[in-house]
Amino acid sequence: MVNSHKTRPQPHVLSEVQGRVGLITLNRSKALNALSLAMVRDITAALLAWRDDDTVLAVAFRGMGKDKTTGEAAPFGAFCAGGDIRYFHQAALAGDPTLEDFFTEEYTLNHLIHTYPKPTMAFMDGIVMGGGMGIAQGCNLRVVTERTKMAMPETNIGLFPDVGGGYFLSRCPGHVGEYLALTGDIIGGRQAVAWGLADGYVESQQLNRMWHTLAETPFESGAAAERWITTEFIADNDRRTGEKPKIDAIFGLPSVAAMLSALEGAAEPSDWTRATAKALRHRSPLMLHVVLEQVRRARHLGLADDLRMERSLVRHCFHLRSGTASETVEGIRALAVDKDHKPLWNPSTAELVTPEMVQAFFEPAWPAHANPLRHLN
Repeated sequence: MVNSHKTRPQPHVLSEVQGRVGLITLNRSKALNALSLAMVRDITAALLAWRDDDTVLAVAFRGMGKDKTTGEAAPFGAFCAGGDIRYFHQAALAGDPTLEDFFTEEYTLNHLIHTYPKPTMAFMDGIVMGGGMGIAQGCNLRVVTERTKMAMPETNIGLFPDVGGGYFLSRCPGHVGEYLALTGDIIGGRQAVAWGLADGYVESQQLNRMWHTLAETPFESGAAAERWITTEFIADNDRRTGEKPKIDAIFGLPSVAAMLSALEGAAEPSDWTRATAKALRHRSPLMLHVVLEQVRRARHLGLADDLRMERSLVRHCFHLRSGTASETVEGIRALAVDKDHKPLWNPSTAELVTPEMVQAFFEPAWPAHANPLRHLN
């Protein structure tokens, strides 16, 4: 006899109120919790419902990872690897209009988290990249662990660090923002604290206890829940400081060409200069120039204006050159579709990029009154 009662798959976003805290779990572990349009909508719906609910004092985010022994989904171990880039590729080639909806609604969600009237907390265990950073960096309290792997690696797929990346990277100390945006370098939890991209470090083995304490404790206010989390932070005495002067010296230079020249022509080359130059040479030359301009413009913009700029930029990424001619489509093809890791960038080197090519990305894609994010403030 055939059993007709199949187990229903769990939703990719689990949202519930326990105690006086709204708990959101990204539950797409097989894809490292990569965000789909449906997930963006589910997170937004939960936050809007709780915003005016007096029984909810604070909101906490986490992701589902995999148990190393069983391979089954388990809490923590991954936060979010970003947007679903395979979907970006398919939608761009098919002319799917939901691609426009995705970026408009994702950036609106980023703004909602940044401006949320109640304390928000992100437990950034495991991979935290792209869209995951967009969620976490808007939170009041950003918690990292020894397993955190944080990056904005978009130049590797011919894109730019969006989801407010221009805003939060440009506010890192010195020229760390340019370094992280251009290279896509992966940093750990302690480095994230040192560079202002996290607020505190805990051991990953403590996360389950902390999550359940949030759910079970009758906190008198959201601020009290937030304060309790901070009592769990481990003092950070292990900050890497050796790279900061080198980063500022190179990534404070006026152009990508000047940075590459300084790295490749260093009088005393080091492992760091060689690795950094190699990383930059592998990224989209055109988008390196665009990203440098993005971060430096964003340093002087508020969040809403930065998101409006990024919404226009991402439109251009897919439409200045449509279909397979798009740097973004080509970058995703090489990394995630064909997986040959041999993108055919156009232009092929940073030295061939002209100011006119870069400026085209910063021409508004719409008049100000028609920008999809015109209502953000």
